This record gives sequence, structure tokens and C-alpha cells, in this order.
Amino acid sequence: MDPVVELHTHTVFSDGALIPAELARRAEVLGTQALVITDHVDGSLVEHVVPRLAAFCAAYNGTEGIRVIPGAEVTHVRPALFESVVQRARDLGAAVVIGHGETLSEPVAPGTNRAAIEARVDILAHPGAITSADAARAAALRVRLEISGRRGHCLANGHVAAAAGAAGARVVFGSDAHGPDDLNTWEKAERVLLGAGLTDDQAQAVRDEARALAAEALARLEQSA
Repeated sequence: MDPVVELHTHTVFSDGALIPAELARRAEVLGTQALVITDHVDGSLVEHVVPRLAAFCAAYNGTEGIRVIPGAEVTHVRPALFESVVQRARDLGAAVVIGHGETLSEPVAPGTNRAAIEARVDILAHPGAITSADAARAAALRVRLEISGRRGHCLANGHVAAAAGAAGARVVFGSDAHGPDDLNTWEKAERVLLGAGLTDDQAQAVRDEARALAAEALARLEQSA
């Protein structure tokens, strides 16, 4: 089984079904190499969620097995306020910060994709009908665009893949897991990527990009410990 890196998951700290320890265990049983927990935050609760995830991950990573990484998904934040919440999440210990993009399935404020990119999030999740200009800006600022494995958020996967390819933007896969059945093996993730129009080689590059991001995040955590 090819180890997978889960970059986009949720627990009971936002709208997920599992506590962090159970999510980590279930992911580990599936062969997951590293798990990033990216619960939803805005300015009202970022200080409640991120430090608790950081403390959990620090303790959990003192044991053998899967590596767990604290993150945050900045969600439904007004574009003008986006950068401040991203920076606060980083300051509080989020090693990976995701921007909740303009998915086709939710009423995300227009301009959120660009605001998240300009805030230099690590990943712009499910960016919907992202414009070519925003995709080009993501490429310039090295912001990764997500191909989503989540129902509803996956509706624009083909468009996102094409826009990223045309702009030269980096791509990652995100399960956006809210429960145990949402976690993916690499084989399942690969099928979604190929269905979005990526080639076999491009899908492998997506896998490698996830591993590189997780390694960078773990290195930052070690430096700050």
C-alpha cells in the first residue's frame, strides 16, 4: 500500500465527527504517513482551536507511528480580514494553514480566493471556478490549489486542474475528511486526480507535493519545539 499524506481533515473542534486521537488512529490503520488536522476557524475562535490542536499533536508525536500536524482552515472570513486570521493561526502554532476557497457548493464571499492567495496560505481549498488571474497569482506566490475529494466541493475539480496546469500552479489532493469514511488511501485519491484530468505523472507529482509539504511542516514544528 502506497502511504498517503492527509492534508485537509476536521475533528470535533469544528464540524468533524471524531476527536483528534480517533481520527489519527483511523488514519494510521489506513496506512496514512502524516495527518494534518485543519479545523475551521475564524477570528472568533482561532485562539480556542489552534493551541489545543498544537498541544495534542506535540504529545501524540512523542509516540511511535503516524505524524500528526496542527493546522487550520480559515473559513468564511471576510476577504479584508483574511490575512489577519491566517497570521494569527500561524502565530498560535498552525503549521499548515488552508484557505476555504470559493467552492461551488457554499456561499463563500466573492474575492475570498484572491484574499487567501495574497495571505499566502499553504493551500487554497476547493477554489471552485477560480479565475486564470487568481491561478497565476497562486503560482507566483507558491500557493497550492486543491483537488477535493469531498462531495460538493469536488464539482469544479476538472476546472481547478486545468486552471492550475495552465498557470503552472502547484496542486495537492485534499480529502476534506469530516468522518472516518472520508479518509482516503492513495489509490482512492489517485482515482479522483485522474478523474479531474491529471495524467499518471501529474498525479504522482501531487502525491510528492503532499509529502514535501508535510515534511516542511514537521520541520517547522521541530524548530519551534
